Amino acid sequence: MVKAIYLDYNGTTPHDPEVIAAMRPFLEEEFGNPSSGHLYAVMPRQALNTARRQVAGLLNCAPEEVVFTSGSTEANNWAIIGTALALRDGGRHIITSSFEHPAVLNVCHFLEKEGYEVAHLPVDAQGLVSVADVEAALRPDTILVTIMHANNEVGTIQPIAEIAALAKSRGTRFHTDAAQSLGKIPVDVEELEIDLLSMAGHKLYAPKGVGALYIRSGLRLETFMHGAGQEMHRRAGTENVLEIVGLGKACEIAARNLEHNRRHMQAMRDRLHAAIAAGVKEVRLNGHAEKRLPNTLSLSFRNVEANRILEAIGMEVAASAGAACHADSVEISHVLKAMGVPIEWAKGTLRLTTGRMTTAAEIDRAATVIVEAAYKIQKNRQGI
Repeated sequence: MVKAIYLDYNGTTPHDPEVIAAMRPFLEEEFGNPSSGHLYAVMPRQALNTARRQVAGLLNCAPEEVVFTSGSTEANNWAIIGTALALRDGGRHIITSSFEHPAVLNVCHFLEKEGYEVAHLPVDAQGLVSVADVEAALRPDTILVTIMHANNEVGTIQPIAEIAALAKSRGTRFHTDAAQSLGKIPVDVEELEIDLLSMAGHKLYAPKGVGALYIRSGLRLETFMHGAGQEMHRRAGTENVLEIVGLGKACEIAARNLEHNRRHMQAMRDRLHAAIAAGVKEVRLNGHAEKRLPNTLSLSFRNVEANRILEAIGMEVAASAGAACHADSVEISHVLKAMGVPIEWAKGTLRLTTGRMTTAAEIDRAATVIVEAAYKIQKNRQGI
């Protein structure tokens, strides 16, 4: 059976062969606890140190500013709740956007129930947060601004450098969820003046269940995971050495091949877009045309349900939808709602994301399958 063409790299990525090779010794032989005091701990402990340097190399930070987590969801929780608890005596106001991943939005909703006030900034039709809106929302009691670097659904890249600089000028902490941007575009925490940054291994061709939080040196953050003294006494729990090794290697590869991979993913994305646009009459792009992740293509097919397209192409193309249509209702993603995408377009939204392994032959086949499916559905709807 031929495998379906994979175009859901923003959902998760396959393991890079180099990542698998780096992890193998810690699956088969090096099982020791890095916190132990005997010889079995030596290799795992050295591996943790190496991985920390590899992550730091991708971010341009000091290794001791990297703390390993179970993924970006934990990192987001820790960055936001840890800041809220550490700085609550100085204020209880937080700024975010209506465009964030649930791993940020739901954390903010939780804090609202705990007495914090959260400003949810709008985005424009292309998914951009206005720096002027951030400035207007800042108050003397604002303790944190948390804005994602790039959106997972439509790929829009936010003006993080400008927002971070603005927050810094007001003495306000800045956090970004960079799970989708790392490995696709440059992310330099010094250049961008970021205080806290969340990342996930499984968006970087590393395993699921591992990530990291960058914490700028000297920044006060309430401990989120209590227990023993692992991770420089910042995050308790025996480290997931196997997967941390994979994350470190993935970061090394991402830094080494960033520009080559960026060009390849963008070429595949644009090839797919051109082919679909040429074959389907009513299709529109969601997100910013230029300020967008090089691999991300969000397309809406007018008056066509996304789940019907996915059903039609599912045996040949793996993608994801921006809306779910039921018998009596349509559930539009909060991202498309925030951008004000009209429902006749939004309900027919597909997210198609390319990756390092995507080939031109796969793109050409996927485009043919998608165009044929959309044409048939539109034809049946019109009764032709």
